[in-house]
Amino acid sequence: MIIPKQVDTQTSDYGSEPKRVRCRQITQVRALTDQITEVDMALEIFWFLPTSGDSRYLGRSDYARPASNGYLKQIATTAEYLGYDGLLIPTGSGNLDPFITAASLAGVTSKIKLLVALRTTAAGNPTVFARQTATLDDALNGRLILNVVPGAWQEELEGEGVYLDHDQRYELADEFITLWRRLLTGEKITHNGKYFNIKEGQNLFAPVQKPHPPLYFGGSSDAAHNLAAKHIDAYLSWGEPPHLVAEKIKDVKARAKKLGREIRIGIRLQVIVRETEAEARAAAEALISHLDDDLINAAQDILRASDSVGQKRITDLHKGDKNKLEISPNLWAGIGLVRGGAGTALVGDPKTIVARLNEYAELGADTFVLSGYPHLEEAVRFAELVFPLLDGKKPFTAPDQVITGGAFDVRLQKQGHVGKN
Repeated sequence: MIIPKQVDTQTSDYGSEPKRVRCRQITQVRALTDQITEVDMALEIFWFLPTSGDSRYLGRSDYARPASNGYLKQIATTAEYLGYDGLLIPTGSGNLDPFITAASLAGVTSKIKLLVALRTTAAGNPTVFARQTATLDDALNGRLILNVVPGAWQEELEGEGVYLDHDQRYELADEFITLWRRLLTGEKITHNGKYFNIKEGQNLFAPVQKPHPPLYFGGSSDAAHNLAAKHIDAYLSWGEPPHLVAEKIKDVKARAKKLGREIRIGIRLQVIVRETEAEARAAAEALISHLDDDLINAAQDILRASDSVGQKRITDLHKGDKNKLEISPNLWAGIGLVRGGAGTALVGDPKTIVARLNEYAELGADTFVLSGYPHLEEAVRFAELVFPLLDGKKPFTAPDQVITGGAFDVRLQKQGHVGKN
């Protein structure tokens, strides 16, 4: 487990270093002995913007919340107030545009980082996108992070005029990122490549972050791991059981090392946390209580049609079987019955959730990109229940208080019924 120990933090505005946490990592070497080491780790907790819509239940219900900029702004400003480090803004034909969504948040947020999806097949020319990157990073005062997404479902890609197979999309992403990085240094480029032809292209606007905003990315294929090793600052894995995540981390880090690079690690998970484990498990069951077999089968057919290796790994964990959803202690795959991508959730009470997060942290993860349904309320709930247990996170609730919501709370305080914290 990891026992956090408080150290000094930096709390300046844009461009500040992540909050620093010194953790005492206790690693059990089962075959030999126990070994204790200390490591510096910047633990970051991101939340998620549901740009395709939100709901209290998966499946058909009367509680759907259509995607709207107003609702997303509510989540973004709430997440910033609560102390989340960042927000993931996803991409896809069923999502509001991530770059425009991010730009709309520039005026209502000031500290929270925006992890904005970059689908390289849909971003156009690297010269234009370099200018867009610099513009958005300026608008956000250096809070922009890009989440590289080379792929999607074939049907969706063809609807956008893209007719490339899996490995071709990764070739395009490699060429795109290589050019984009050069352009953000101000270099004038002439390039005749497989996917892009540019004559004396140049970006005239420097980003706030030098040499460019950080690149995050997740993928499980050989092509994906090669892309990560060459270009990516932080590799994200969906929430597979820890032993499977460990294998991917080992491979990605080894490939990066051969290129003289180091790479950070993050985990993308859903979370269902309640005051007790029984309540959390009941909430998980309630979340999928509106799903019927026809909807599950239809969704699984769509998911199986994807050529994403990562999606196949997630789907294979449960194979669409409602009786095989706990795939690792407190790791529940019910969301993946109908949702692509991040289909696994940590389910439990606050201490259990922290213990499971620590298992991934012991593998080297320093960033967790989390979400829960509905995203506004669950952002509050997770911060309320879990942040007090995470060193480097400031609780936004006060302990040992009597609150009635009425005007006579101050009188109760004078009578000694309200704590002094």
